[in-house]
Amino acid sequence: MKINIVTTASGKANAYALFFVKKSVQFSNVLSEDAEKQVESVLNGMDDGPFENLEFLEIDNLPTIFVNAAKERGLSSLDHLRMAAYRLAKRASKRQIPMVSIMLADAAPEQFKSILHGLYYADYKFDAYKSKQKEAFQVTFEIVAGDHATEFKKIAEDVAIENKAIVLAKNLINTCASDLYPAEFVENANTIAKYTPGLSIKVRNMKQLEKEGFMGHVTVGKGSSHEPYMITLSYDGTKSARGKSAAKSAGKNARTSADHLVIVGKGLTFDTGGLCLKPPKSMPEMISDMSGAATALAAIQAIATLELPIKVSAVCCLAENAIGNKSVLPGDIFTAKNGKTVMVDNTDAEGRLVLSDGLAEAGLIGATHIVDLATLTGAMVRALGYAVAGFFSNDDALALNVINCGEACCEKFWSMPLEEEYADALKDHFADLKNTGSDAGAIAAALFLQEFVPEDTAWAHWDIAGTAFVNKAWKYTEYGATGFGVQTLIELARRMSSANEESDASEDVESDINICDDEYKVC
Repeated sequence: MKINIVTTASGKANAYALFFVKKSVQFSNVLSEDAEKQVESVLNGMDDGPFENLEFLEIDNLPTIFVNAAKERGLSSLDHLRMAAYRLAKRASKRQIPMVSIMLADAAPEQFKSILHGLYYADYKFDAYKSKQKEAFQVTFEIVAGDHATEFKKIAEDVAIENKAIVLAKNLINTCASDLYPAEFVENANTIAKYTPGLSIKVRNMKQLEKEGFMGHVTVGKGSSHEPYMITLSYDGTKSARGKSAAKSAGKNARTSADHLVIVGKGLTFDTGGLCLKPPKSMPEMISDMSGAATALAAIQAIATLELPIKVSAVCCLAENAIGNKSVLPGDIFTAKNGKTVMVDNTDAEGRLVLSDGLAEAGLIGATHIVDLATLTGAMVRALGYAVAGFFSNDDALALNVINCGEACCEKFWSMPLEEEYADALKDHFADLKNTGSDAGAIAAALFLQEFVPEDTAWAHWDIAGTAFVNKAWKYTEYGATGFGVQTLIELARRMSSANEESDASEDVESDINICDDEYKVC
């Protein structure tokens, strides 16, 4: 897929796209009087039945695709646009239309961004394991932006970076567990750190984890032939040239030097459940149990590439929960990094054990804000399904920020209660804690994690068990990893940085974007 952003239509398009809501055309005021009558007739026909969404008709003697921007139920207006653009791109590729022109001169920046994300989502495919890989037909989308061309070019640059991160997360999650074990994940992270300016990496192996007391990883990973690792990626945007410039322009209200956002991701590259074995039907989707770590890695790559003026770190907690002669036994007790003792009541509640190490690491590196994300509980899937991620927080401001950032990125979050009434169920006879409660599974897991959050640190726990991976078509994912959370994390860092400003147009930044005098191309 290619994106060309132009001020006026080139006249080279093979088809034009008109977005509509009910009987109203969106973003276009360039139709002739006869065309307006034709369009009115078509939109009336949408209700009566002769015409359907994505109908291909002649308007002003030009092939035109009518795209319903309010087809689905329960979506925000921005997500409707994403879905509309996604369906448009799928149809254009299937019909092999070389160039489609979209009139967006009257679109708001956030509307354009949603449409662009929708086009990108349609371009994704994961066929690494197919014996015959079919090349998708490449469609060029000409975005007629009018006076917004310069602004839309900057948005397109940012969206290209965000999409690259989303694709990274999806590819990692969709990869077979035998091909993406902890050490292989580390190799991917090392490569990303090497080629992403400003991003550094620290890797701890099994021996180092045990020596330093990160026993959550050791306890979970010791049964597998693939040893566990913990990765800490660091980026300090306050020290970059752009970060210093943004901080200076933001004045006294800039929080670029004070805030340190740490993203902690659960990275179980495969989860058998350990000796508390999972049911066979649940096994295949366990390739997605490292979605939290993949999302954290992808997000910090994008944050560093965007050069956001904020300090951000990502801690990826990597292990394979397998069955072996050294596997942790139900009833075993270990001492966590923060000194608390934990009895392993259920070996299939392993994610919270590695996350206890990640939260401890976040405190050691000076986090002011922590977001941990994990495919943690089936209880959350049963409560909220695949469309909404439940989250818990000890800080109202951070919780509101998560919800608002999610809305801007078309990702739904629902705030759940850290109900202390269930906390006593985590007490154990011999240890300080056990890793399961008796009721309210998702809440119990969050309460367990809270025991390892550093004092005076704003914290949010995202349970993405339902949203990270789907086994049926959902919105712009046909099957598999959704990439959920990547955009919200980027947006959270962007808003926390207090410096969401336009970058210097003359700055030479290495990316997949080529800027020409007459158009803007994203390959």
